[in-house]
Amino acid sequence: MKLVLKIGGAALENQELVAQFCATVAALAKDGHQLLIVHGGGAALSRTLKQLGIEPKFVNGLRVTDAATRDVAVMVLGGLLNKQLAASINACGQPALGLCGSDLQVCVARKKPLDQDLGFVGEISFVNESAIESLWSQKAVPVLASIASSLDGEFYNVNADEMASAIASACVADALIFLTDVPGVKNADGEVLSRLDLKQIAALHSDGAVTGGMLPKLDACKCALLAGVSSVRILQAAKVEVLRSLFHAPLDCGTELVAHV
Repeated sequence: MKLVLKIGGAALENQELVAQFCATVAALAKDGHQLLIVHGGGAALSRTLKQLGIEPKFVNGLRVTDAATRDVAVMVLGGLLNKQLAASINACGQPALGLCGSDLQVCVARKKPLDQDLGFVGEISFVNESAIESLWSQKAVPVLASIASSLDGEFYNVNADEMASAIASACVADALIFLTDVPGVKNADGEVLSRLDLKQIAALHSDGAVTGGMLPKLDACKCALLAGVSSVRILQAAKVEVLRSLFHAPLDCGTELVAHV
């Protein structure tokens, strides 16, 4: 099965969770699945920006990215975090290759059209499926930082949820899993929803039940479902080990996103 896993920046701050994640990735690959990892690193990026005297800013869950912020994002996300995560998967006995979206032109970006100009914030315009398939044919796990460049070589900071969704959609993945620091999507009463369809997503948007980083995450889920990705789920990173039974038994944690009830 083709699996795209996105792990968020908050989870990457917890070394125990990272170890569980990498061990699970190695086990899934050993079971014969083809995996691709997309990671963010917002917490580390914000911390580094503050150390450099740059105050992080966000609009509707998206980071305002001027040239200086973009360059730091390339350094932090595409550098240390990416190589650490790939090395940790390698240490579990599974070959992994740390990349940015720009490497091998796995992903081509363009400036994201927004009502408010957020600077070097991009969106994925093209996914190089043949490059991904080539890496999979070599039994490697691609580990992608959410940085991609345009055809003219300009780097853009891309929301990691959106990148994971674009890749899963292009590859028609069997499953797209968002690993987060929350147990799932909550309704207005704070209850975790075990199942959520597209109409309910729109209702959660309109009544303000979801805010911040959950907004682009749910939009990414919607895009993947409409593109034909079979299974989309938001799962707490601490529960990552349950993914080994994903195709054998129903999962009783997280939120499953579906196109229709």
